[in-house]
This record gives sequence, structure tokens and C-alpha cells, in this order.
Amino acid sequence: MNGTTGAHSHRDYTGSKIGMWLFLFTEFFLFFGPILLYTIFRFRYPQAFIEASRALDTGVGVFNTVLLLTSSLTMALAITAMQKNKKGLTLILLGATVSAGAVFLVNKYFEWGAKISHGIYPGGEALAGNADGGAIFYGLYFFATGLHGIHVLAGMVIIIVAALMVHEGKINSKDFVKLENSGLYWHLVDVIWIYLFPIFYLIR
Repeated sequence: MNGTTGAHSHRDYTGSKIGMWLFLFTEFFLFFGPILLYTIFRFRYPQAFIEASRALDTGVGVFNTVLLLTSSLTMALAITAMQKNKKGLTLILLGATVSAGAVFLVNKYFEWGAKISHGIYPGGEALAGNADGGAIFYGLYFFATGLHGIHVLAGMVIIIVAALMVHEGKINSKDFVKLENSGLYWHLVDVIWIYLFPIFYLIR
């Protein structure tokens, strides 16, 4: 009986953490292909990429970047709060993280909608008379930011599940590795955006 209790009290989460890092590594390489293609075509159509980038709203991109950086902070603070057994504060911070992600997706929805309504998308009428580079730029833009948006949504779902586990006591100050892994995934989402933002919005 004592042996069972001791084993329960001293869980080894090394395997879980290593598995999470391996998963994040594969997720990062999911974006490697689009970024590599971007780099290749950026050198092939430098002026077309610059002109296409100017049609993007840098202000929206900056705002979204600030949102995700802030959400990474609230996620990290949530883990710290859980370690200090501050359950209520943890839930508030997780709620703030999810809210920031939701605002990011809403901004992206309206940004995409504005471009599509003006025919600025691969195959759209606004790009019909442009050099091939413009269509390639927007093809990569919609694919990469769309893939990233899916990851933001997945991260929000993961954090909501973690918040429910905190509420139910399944994640607590003694057993919070699931919350840490949720945080790692969310930080990956932010890091990927830090790569995407400058290459699409800040080309000059």
C-alpha cells in the first residue's frame, strides 16, 4: 500500500516532456516547407514579393503579434500561479490566453475577408494582371497563415481542456505537467508567428 502511494507521489514525467518536445519539433518542421518555398521564390521574384507585401496591413500584423506575445506571458504566469496553488488566478490567466487567441483569429478572419473581397488571393481578379510572383506570395501567405490559424484554434482547445482539468482538480500544484505541455504548445504557436510576421508583413 505504501509502495503504491509512494509511486503515485513521485511520478516521473520525463517521458511525457520528451514526447511533447519531439511533437513540437515535428510541428515546427510542418512550417519549414512553406518557409523554404517562400525563401526560394523571394529571391526569384523580389520586387513582386515587396509589392504584394505592401498590400498587407502592417498595423494589424503588429497588433496580432502583440496579442500573441501577451498571451504567451499570461500562459507562463498561469503555470506559475498553478505551481503556487493559486487556482483562481490560474483560471483567469488561462481565460486571458484563450481570449487573446480568439481576438487574433477574429482579426485574421477580417483581414482575410478584406483581401478576398478585393480579389487579392491566388487566382483572384486583382492578381490576374500581375507578375507570377504576386500570386505565389499570396498562395504562400494564405497557406502559411491559414495553417497557423488552425494551430491557434487547436491551442485554444487544448488550453480550455487544461482549464477544465484545473477546475476539477486534475491539474494542481503537485501535478501540473499537462498544463506545462499545454503552455509549450502555445509558445510554439507564438514562435511560428514570430517567423511568419516579418517575412510576410515587413518585406521592403
